[in-house]
Order: sequence, then structure tokens, then C-alpha cells
Amino acid sequence: IARALETGVSIADLTAGSTQDYLDDLEALCVLPVTNQPRATEFIGEMIVMIQTLIEKGHAYCADDGNVLFHVPSMPDYGQLSRRSQDDIIAGARVEVSSAKRDPSDFVLWKPQKPDEPDHATFDSPWGRGRPGWHIECSAMSKAILGEVFDIHAGGNDLIFPHHENEIAQSEAATGQELARVWLHNGMVNVGGQKMSKSLGNFTTIRALLESGVSPMTLRLFVLQA
Repeated sequence: IARALETGVSIADLTAGSTQDYLDDLEALCVLPVTNQPRATEFIGEMIVMIQTLIEKGHAYCADDGNVLFHVPSMPDYGQLSRRSQDDIIAGARVEVSSAKRDPSDFVLWKPQKPDEPDHATFDSPWGRGRPGWHIECSAMSKAILGEVFDIHAGGNDLIFPHHENEIAQSEAATGQELARVWLHNGMVNVGGQKMSKSLGNFTTIRALLESGVSPMTLRLFVLQA
């Protein structure tokens, strides 16, 4: 959203370019294409239905500041994946997201449109114009495509908490079923003992490595060794 405002380029055009770069990189590494490639913006309706279900079941509430929040204490087994205590959960929570939380560990399902956000970045909902939190989209898309329960949920180990923990909570609270039977997490690529990340500025890209002469199969082997 910030880059769209800075450049005057629509969010759809920005993300289309990033998506194509990603697909080109996968092809260069001989990674088979996925069967489904859902886009969050195409599943807003499913997210709204899931949020409404959570509110009706008493797992979510509309806060005074316009945010719709998931009430973590409503799920007694929250923290089962990351094996975190309640104190650890509160310490890792994004308290600043909403000052109207009933509990410090509650997380956002829907956030109201901010004054500087363009209309094409937000959507109509029963709670006013806004956009979904970044956890609910995954639960809604996986349910629509894979069903209420599926076998393997994968992702980076940096997503275990809070993202995957929140996915479990909202999906299982909505459906009453186990979300995934097996969780499979990959480690991070490290540079000089630190995680490669954009924020640290110690990252390179697949494209840059391939253009420098690194073999695609060598790069695949390097990553898979972890």
C-alpha cells in the first residue's frame, strides 16, 4: 500500500510483477508449478463469512476502534504448535494493532480503512470498509480449496508463531475440526550466522545468483541441504 501511494502504481500492478518474478524463479529452478495459486483479494467473501462465523460462535468481537479481533482466551489450547506459555504469547503479541483489545494476545481479523489508504486497497464488509488481517486469508483460502481438514501444512519456521498458531485457532474455532494433520516447517537460509532477510540488508535473490553464473541445480541442492 505504501509503495502504491509513493509510486502511483496500483497494488494489482505491483503484485502482478512480483508474482511473475516468483514464478519465473521457480521455473528457473525446475520447480513444478502448483495446482492452485489463490490470491487473497479473490477470497474476501470467504474471509467475511469465516469472521462472521467466529463472531457468532463467541470467538471474535467488534472492538470500539473498528477492528474485528479474535479472542485468544476463547481457545484454551492456543499455543499448542509453538509450545508457548501464555506469558510468551503476550510478549510476542502485536499489542499496538488495537488499543481496544479485551486481551493482549487477541489478534486482528478485519481492520478499518485508514485515511491515507486508497479505496482499491480496501473492501466493503459488515463492519465497514477495510481489509482483512494477514492470518484470516490463509484459513479462508485453504478451507475453500482443500476443505476443512487437510494432511500437510508447510511454511517457514519463522511463521510458527504467530501466523500458523493464529491460523489453527481461527480455523478450528470456525469449523470445530483439526486444521492440518502434519505441520512441516523449513529452516532459514543463513548468511554469516544470521538469517537472510530484507530488514538486515544481507539478502540476495535467486535471479541475481543465477545471473552471476550459479547453476540452478547447485542452488537447489544448497537450499535442500537444510
